[in-house]
Amino acid sequence: MSFTEEARVLNDAAILTMLDAGCAKAQAMGQPQCLVIVDASGVDLGVMRMHGAKFLAMRSARAKAQTASSTRAPSTNLPEGIRVAVALATDGALTGLAGGLPIRMGGVLVGGIGVGSGSGAQDIEVAEAMLAAIGADAV
Repeated sequence: MSFTEEARVLNDAAILTMLDAGCAKAQAMGQPQCLVIVDASGVDLGVMRMHGAKFLAMRSARAKAQTASSTRAPSTNLPEGIRVAVALATDGALTGLAGGLPIRMGGVLVGGIGVGSGSGAQDIEVAEAMLAAIGADAV
C-alpha cells in the first residue's frame, strides 16, 4: 500500500508568465483587469490589479479562481439555483460569475485562474490567454 502521491505544481516562471500574458491581453483589449492565480488547494500564488481595474473586482477574481480550482471546472458551471446559497455559505469564496477557469497540465489539476473587472466575456478571454501562455490544457 502506498501512502504518497506524485503532485504537479505551478512554478514561479509559470505564475509570472501567466500574469504577464493576462496583462498583455487586457491591455490589448483596453480593459484593465484583476488577475488571481491559486494552487489546487485555493492558496494565492499570483495576484495583480492593473492600474484602472476596479478594486473590488479583486475579491470576485479571487472567488472565481477558488471556485475553478475547488470545482475543477469553469466558475460558470456552478449551478444557477445554488449560487446565492453557496456564496453565502462560503462567505463569498465561491461564485458562479464568469472569469474563473481551472488550470490543468496534461489533465492534472494544478490550480485556478480568476479574472475580474471587465465583462464576463472579456474576463474569460484574458483567462484563456493566461492558460495558453504556459501550454495548459484548454477548457
